[in-house]
Amino acid sequence: MRARMHEERGQAVLVTVLFLTVLLGAVALTIDVGAWYREQRQAQATADAAALAGAQALPVDPSRAMTLAAQYASANGGGVPFAGISIKTSIRTNDTVAVKVARTSPGFFAKLFSIDSVTVRSTAAARAGVPQEAKFVAPIVVNKLQADLSGPGCPCFHKETTLPLGKDGAPGAFGLINLDGSANATVGASTLASWIQSRFDKYLDLGKYNSDTGAKFNSSQVVAALQARTVTELLFPVYDTLTGGGSNAKYNIIGWVAFHLDCFGDIDAHGVCDNKHGNSQDITGYFTRVIWDGIQSTKNLNLPDFGTYSVSLIN
Repeated sequence: MRARMHEERGQAVLVTVLFLTVLLGAVALTIDVGAWYREQRQAQATADAAALAGAQALPVDPSRAMTLAAQYASANGGGVPFAGISIKTSIRTNDTVAVKVARTSPGFFAKLFSIDSVTVRSTAAARAGVPQEAKFVAPIVVNKLQADLSGPGCPCFHKETTLPLGKDGAPGAFGLINLDGSANATVGASTLASWIQSRFDKYLDLGKYNSDTGAKFNSSQVVAALQARTVTELLFPVYDTLTGGGSNAKYNIIGWVAFHLDCFGDIDAHGVCDNKHGNSQDITGYFTRVIWDGIQSTKNLNLPDFGTYSVSLIN
């Protein structure tokens, strides 16, 4: 009887040792697997951020896009050889940068099972495209036939341009539009001024917008808002047609263009900006390419390209 009890105790010890060994191995692997999973998430974050950084230069400069992606990846954990970055065409030529990340993540407890390390991999692609919807739009419209938008070789960027503000093609249309479709056609000068200075904090789609009736460029509030926005970029809606008149006038918005505002008023012979008052005003500056907060279409709508792009990750 005593011999049998001693034998059973020995078996229990053996089972316990085996159980503890398996348990400790499982815990060790769980710790390493968790570390590998965190490394994979970090690699994905690097891939996403590198692709978004590179897309800032597209579609204009693919070479710089690859350089930006490589630099950003190198500064944020690495694992992206230059060969792992490529420029692709998604909707328009050279509009997408793709990034592949491969990192070696060491094992610690897993070495007990002859697993020294694993390779974690992540991919990402980001596209720069003309936005169908744009945020932070100013309520000042520009005709697509404006010389520096439609002239030979244009849009022409970083070329000094003067845009006249005031009556614009239809009775009661003054080059201002009502961005808030829920409001009446006419909005107050204070509202227009806030849309210019603080920017309209909603996404706007392309399409028809009511003209804001009444000459408000001589309003002290609008003047102050434009003066406050000098040496910054404003995003203007671009229109192709203006129909109707007065409160029924409608601009058909087909795209967006960024304008770097240098002066509201006239520039005198000495190159000084004169912010004069009156019903007719000029703004001086230049059109420029920008990456703007916008929403791209998932398909090619053949939108006109005025140099305004939004960047987003794609599958």
